Amino acid sequence: MTDRECVELLQWAAPRLRLRWDGFRRVRGQVCKRIGRRLKDLGLSGAAEYRARLEADSSEWDVLDSLCRVTISRFYRDQRVFDVLRDDLLPALLEQSLARGEPAFRVWSAGCASGEEPYTVSVLFQLGLQPRFPEARLDLVATDADEALLARARRGCYPRGSLRELPAEWAHAAFPEPGSEPCLAPRFREGVTFLRQDLRAEMPDGPFHLVLCRNVAFTYFAPPLQREVLNKLVARLGPGGLLVIGGHESLPEHDSDLERAADPLPVFRRAAR
Repeated sequence: MTDRECVELLQWAAPRLRLRWDGFRRVRGQVCKRIGRRLKDLGLSGAAEYRARLEADSSEWDVLDSLCRVTISRFYRDQRVFDVLRDDLLPALLEQSLARGEPAFRVWSAGCASGEEPYTVSVLFQLGLQPRFPEARLDLVATDADEALLARARRGCYPRGSLRELPAEWAHAAFPEPGSEPCLAPRFREGVTFLRQDLRAEMPDGPFHLVLCRNVAFTYFAPPLQREVLNKLVARLGPGGLLVIGGHESLPEHDSDLERAADPLPVFRRAAR
């Protein structure tokens, strides 16, 4: 299957999956390789035969949907985001939550893939925030639709390359084991729960102080679905809670329930009080 054939297939199929083709433009190589392997497994010669298979077999849409999940992740991805959370936004939010008598700081990582993002939050919380707020504890829920990725997350072992953006002293504390694929120290797994949930159909119960929904809904979902997901995300934010989206993402129209925060960064939105 050529790149052009794959692009045409994705452009045709994406709306039926409530996805948007433009979100896959830069990362289509990953998806197209998966689709190519699927065609080989099915004994199909090209995209046209696979399209006919989709039209004849409704169950194949679920397979294609799973092939379209992009799984690019690493620790401390987009360093500036986590720096601002640690230094500016989360301390104020922790002070407010503790003043309300809420010792559990509730976080949701949506589309967590193999766990790098939620574990980054755990490391940041314990090493960057708890020394200032010793009475606070982390209660973090991480969700993804892919059980294989969640199994890797629960295992908690990662190649050294995925740690390169994590501050060096934090990397040494969180991954004290030698070797090319060290495992996360047990203390940083505490308070972190992984659940299999498809963001389009199911979400954990709130309220949350912080929701990270980066490079998932507002990159790959079709605009009507984006608005549905946004409304549900906002409903799960507590007063003054933060929604963090990807650095190259923008929210759909009609986001009046959220106010701009942390200018000039476009990735943070604060729930209306």
